Amino acid sequence: MNATATAAATERLPVVVVGAGPVGLAAAAHLVGRGLEPLVLEAGAQVGAAVREWAHVRLFSTWGEVTDPAAEKLLAPTGWVKPDAAAYPTGGDWAERYLQPLSDVLGDKVRVGARVTGVSRVGRDRIVDADREAQPFTVHVTYADGREERILARAVIDASGTWAVPSPAGGDGLPALGERAAADRISYRVPDLKNPATRARYAGKRIGVIGSGASAFTALASLAELATSYDGDRTHATWILRRGISGSTFGGGTADQLPARGALGLAAKAAVDEGHADAVTGFRTETIVRDGEGLVLVAEDGRRLDPVDELIVLTGFRPDLSFLDELRLGLDERLQAPVELAPLIDPNQHSCGTVYPHGVKELSHPEEGVYLVGMKSYGRAPTFLALTGYEQVRSVVAAVAGDRDSAERVELVLPETGVCGGAGIFDQPQTDETADAGGGCCTAPATLRTGADAESGGC
Repeated sequence: MNATATAAATERLPVVVVGAGPVGLAAAAHLVGRGLEPLVLEAGAQVGAAVREWAHVRLFSTWGEVTDPAAEKLLAPTGWVKPDAAAYPTGGDWAERYLQPLSDVLGDKVRVGARVTGVSRVGRDRIVDADREAQPFTVHVTYADGREERILARAVIDASGTWAVPSPAGGDGLPALGERAAADRISYRVPDLKNPATRARYAGKRIGVIGSGASAFTALASLAELATSYDGDRTHATWILRRGISGSTFGGGTADQLPARGALGLAAKAAVDEGHADAVTGFRTETIVRDGEGLVLVAEDGRRLDPVDELIVLTGFRPDLSFLDELRLGLDERLQAPVELAPLIDPNQHSCGTVYPHGVKELSHPEEGVYLVGMKSYGRAPTFLALTGYEQVRSVVAAVAGDRDSAERVELVLPETGVCGGAGIFDQPQTDETADAGGGCCTAPATLRTGADAESGGC
């Protein structure tokens, strides 16, 4: 088969979308709108599997900010009615009232229990140059029943997110010594304190909370509520931050253009001010030691905290790149985000304003036809909004369809936090300079990082 025939055959193949979360399903909707065939592969047993894991958490974005226009167009003929645009959904609402109906419309274009284990070019590992771009992608899939399949694809859009790989407690990015051994006392998710079993686990206990983003705020606010309502020994949290506390620590407050996000930061501040939580700053965990029934955290500088009964680690997430190892990706060495996108979202550099408009240009890789989108495109960066992902897939799908004008015509305006200035180094210990500057990031955080990080994660 000559190159022209091979290219024509490849164009008849589906575009494989990895992950049936909000951004993955939006990508499928855009593909359908362009007359292209999507095949969405979801490792979980249901669409929106990650979102369902934080079903109890209310987003700080409204319904009007978490549905995609192409998806709405696809849903309209079914009689689907968009929820009140000004209301705030929980993760469970988002999954049941939007993601599931969208998946139902897509039908057999979505497969659940389908885990992607590898992506490559047909007959070409990452070393081989010869006729590489002429070859379609081969996507290796393992199904829940153990069956394996290889699927050919014209392009691959990876919207698998970062939820499955939470960052550990260790200040060096690795698990702290003793962290694995203490796994029965450690959670990496915001607890659902409306669940009786979970409530019983934390009620009346001393709880350590590591993290400084929206997930940590959510946990602190929830634990404060538990402390005021629990009839018995007083629930108390120790909030452990790698940086110091400055004017930006609790977000933008009343200046935040997402009011619910600002209120979340204020609720966390109230938890500290009212004595339900003590803050420990500049603490980079090195070791977790079992002390009887408790856990003692030891910092790199030798400080030891009083024992806690439970530890909640909310230090962010990171992308799983293992199944993309045979592809030629251009990723930033720090954030593991596409190299063109990384400078726009790097918390070591940016300190104010919103994420610059971006689309296929910033999301492209040396391997033509493969794109990381949604939260996964941000790598380890802590800021993301669902609407960012929707704009990303609109641009990427336009490029796959050959409409370069539309792909490059990217418009994206994100709500600001109301927090400006500072070094933007989100886990930097407090100094006089960063205190004066304000510190922290100002770009809107919002999934898949739970809590009301749920749409993206916090700084």
